[in-house]
Amino acid sequence: QVHLVESGGGLVQAGGSLRLSCAASGRTFSRYAMGWFRQAPGKEREFVAAISWSGGSTRYADSVKGRFTISRNNAKITVYLQMNSLKPEDTAVYYCAADPDNVMSTGLREYDYWGQGTQVTVSS
Repeated sequence: QVHLVESGGGLVQAGGSLRLSCAASGRTFSRYAMGWFRQAPGKEREFVAAISWSGGSTRYADSVKGRFTISRNNAKITVYLQMNSLKPEDTAVYYCAADPDNVMSTGLREYDYWGQGTQVTVSS
């Protein structure tokens, strides 16, 4: 079992930055790929970024590529999402998720464990 808790959300002006953290419990965290997803009001949850168990591979949604960076610290059992040049359309609840099969999928079904989410609001 893996328990995930996100933090770092908040209100920021367009063009600003935030860093989200996802703290995990469970000794198997370092074996799992991790992903970040987001869900805006009235919209489906969508993929944002993923990172392999080692941190050596990453992938991003086209909408955030070049602005967001995913990273992880297995010693601290934490994964991060650095978000720069934020836009109002980035406003959403952001979720981290764990993928035991290390597929780094953009789909939700491959992720077995989810956090409760953290709200990010970008004002124009």
